[in-house]
Amino acid sequence: MNYRELVNNGTPLLDVRSEAEFNEGHIEGAVNIPVNDVQRRMDEVKNLGSPLIVCCLSGGRAGVAKALIEAAGVKEVYNAGGWESLL
Repeated sequence: MNYRELVNNGTPLLDVRSEAEFNEGHIEGAVNIPVNDVQRRMDEVKNLGSPLIVCCLSGGRAGVAKALIEAAGVKEVYNAGGWESLL
């Protein structure tokens, strides 16, 4: 699956790095909800819609977030790995 193409075509992108990491650089239009806040802010996450692409620095935190989001009932969630791979 070509995540970069999906993002370029308007698929929502959730960046789960810390706010400080996000502020150092991110994909334009990405929403930043740190992985530790995903459960608490699940309504915001669900409002992003589906499909949803999740990224972080290398893919580890995105994998954790993906599992949490899927457990909350969102069906189409993809781990794109590191955010820089989407540039």
